Amino acid sequence: MSNRTVDVGRAETDADILECFDVLRQLRPHLVPEEFVAVIRRMAETDRYHLARAHVAGRVVTVAGYRFANYLAWGSTLYVDDLVTAETARSKGYGRAMLVWLSREADRHGCLRLHLDSGVWRKDAHRFYEREGFEKISYHYIRSIDASSAR
Repeated sequence: MSNRTVDVGRAETDADILECFDVLRQLRPHLVPEEFVAVIRRMAETDRYHLARAHVAGRVVTVAGYRFANYLAWGSTLYVDDLVTAETARSKGYGRAMLVWLSREADRHGCLRLHLDSGVWRKDAHRFYEREGFEKISYHYIRSIDASSAR
């Protein structure tokens, strides 16, 4: 890891949340800055969604969006929706620092597992997750719902 101190914690205030925008947009380019805080607040209220960010030298370098959920298949789980390190800060240990923090957060909340999905095209991310001890256990399928498929 870089010699710089990494400070990881939840983004609680609107200013904290907005500070995550530029990094998170590297993973989710459809995000709009004017709507970002409201979207995150709505997700927090309805889905127990949280944002965490890692700071280095006063700058956000890694962002994670996560939620707590219970599943019949897995039990109590911390599910990572979003995990991204700024392109200019990759391969310096910041993603690993975030995963350590998320694991501790999961433990603090009684979760048995940490789960995430990753797009099939994100080969570098897959190598990172596997190096960090994640197992590939399933495929995730989606189907868009429109008038013809809902019949």
